[in-house]
Amino acid sequence: MESLGMRQLFNNVFEGKAVLVTGHTGFKGSWLAVWLRELGANVIGYALAPYTKDDIFAVAGVERKIKSNIGDIRDYDKLKGVIDKYHPEIVFHMAAQPLVRLSYQQPKLTYETNIGGTVNLLECCRSSDAVKVIINVTSDKCYDNRECIWGYRENDPLGGYDPYSSSKACSEIITAAYRNSFFHADNKCLSSVRAGNVIGGGDWREDRLVPDCIRALKKKEIIGVRSPRSVRPWQHVLDPLSGYLLLASRMYEYGAEYSGAWNFGPYHGSIITVEELVTRLIGYWGSGQYMDLSAQLSKEPHEAGLLALDISKSIHHLNWAPVLNVSEAVEFTVNWYKSAHVDYNFCVSQIEDYAALSEQRKSC
Repeated sequence: MESLGMRQLFNNVFEGKAVLVTGHTGFKGSWLAVWLRELGANVIGYALAPYTKDDIFAVAGVERKIKSNIGDIRDYDKLKGVIDKYHPEIVFHMAAQPLVRLSYQQPKLTYETNIGGTVNLLECCRSSDAVKVIINVTSDKCYDNRECIWGYRENDPLGGYDPYSSSKACSEIITAAYRNSFFHADNKCLSSVRAGNVIGGGDWREDRLVPDCIRALKKKEIIGVRSPRSVRPWQHVLDPLSGYLLLASRMYEYGAEYSGAWNFGPYHGSIITVEELVTRLIGYWGSGQYMDLSAQLSKEPHEAGLLALDISKSIHHLNWAPVLNVSEAVEFTVNWYKSAHVDYNFCVSQIEDYAALSEQRKSC
């Protein structure tokens, strides 16, 4: 598939549009910025500096491809200045403190970023005449997790045991309040989206399973696994991003009909244990070992043992579906980390491969 062919995706909605991505230097935000640019969008970013020099944002040279603005989502005036300068029509809000374990260490930062940052973004959008579509990216951890064996639906109760999870539930409640109070007219639409445990190339954050594994594998060290029996909905980053893009295109074309909360998780077969994921990762890497650390870490902060999403709404009302199964997601991820020539074009090639698979499987 030619890169320009991707511009036919999502009904060409993004072609020539000014699109703001907050959190564009992060893992998911960088992938979204690359995809949007290849769809012909004029991409504007607002975020903190990238976490490391090895992040996808840095190695792919994303900064040179878009209008990148470095700033804190808690800085209302600076954020408003960017929105007033570039007049985006579509906004993806991804800027966040994204880690459960860090939220135990820095709860105040977590709440100020994930709750206050959401309010700042929505207030800026409320005062903008240009903004038509806003998507707030939250988390599958926003639900009141009762360790159920079935997936949570969009209308299930929100909650959160830890500061991170509860901050995302609060962000969801704020989003619903703004939608009901200010964004219910067809000229300005607001949705929230919830994905599973996302993996893919270019993520180097601490206390995330795949980056921790990759660091160990590169050093030929044994991988330490804290919670091998925890069950998570694993998915490659391009799967939920495709859902966000599809939803934004529908909101732009059809208005408030598509406003609301949406789950973009994997199929049930990709909801597997941490241990199973690590085993597959080692298999595609070609070498490596792991060690169960759970017996040694009895005083670890609480993390959910079982979490799954129900994606029926997205399948039936958006005609969206995951493309990659968990093995393919791991293979895409390992290919990125093992490549000797990761750059912008390599990232585009993975998006093109994903888009080609999507089209192929839709036609079957």
